[in-house]
Amino acid sequence: MARGRLIVLEGAEGAGKTTQMRRLTEQLEQSGISAVAVREPGGTPVGDAIREILLDPASQITATTEALLFMASRAELTAREIIPSLEAGKTVLLDRFFLSTYAYQVMGRGLAEDDVRAANSIATQGLVPDLTLLLDVPAGEGLGRADKRGGRDRMEQTGDEFHGRVGEAFRTFCKASWQDSHPECGPIKLIDGRGDEAEVYQRIVEALAAGFPDPFKALITLRK
Repeated sequence: MARGRLIVLEGAEGAGKTTQMRRLTEQLEQSGISAVAVREPGGTPVGDAIREILLDPASQITATTEALLFMASRAELTAREIIPSLEAGKTVLLDRFFLSTYAYQVMGRGLAEDDVRAANSIATQGLVPDLTLLLDVPAGEGLGRADKRGGRDRMEQTGDEFHGRVGEAFRTFCKASWQDSHPECGPIKLIDGRGDEAEVYQRIVEALAAGFPDPFKALITLRK
């Protein structure tokens, strides 16, 4: 059986990843493509417990502990959900992966990149995404969307300066020079996250179909 593909959706707070992944999963299922949707942190019993700790506004966590908790959740998700699904030939849609760690914990918190890369290699077992779709929205707009969902979680509550560094980091990741020096991240495609849900989804589908006509070209036909 052919290996499935790992498609990651990334972006800063309020970029619209979760909404777009839900829509993409539904469309893939309608077109007869077997897909699995998972998120970070979470996706396993251990990961879900870690998610509660990481996002709880009452949690007092150091930057190093935060990074290691994300890695622990990632290790469980990779071993128990992502790799088995890929081996079964399924398309795996993942809401956040290690680009978020580079953005939030390296650029945002200031942790040493070499240490984070080494830990990430253990957590992912060397798994490289087939494509990362990076949804880009202005920081203020993204946080405004997050506010409409309700109270901010612990990560969202971090100051504007922090989120500014995170947003700048994500834009840096789209540069060819950065990607060449970080092959563990795989190809990254910047997607304009502004506009309504349908407009953003159209951009996502076009990017997927351009990179992988089989099976994602079917989504264009379905959308029409």
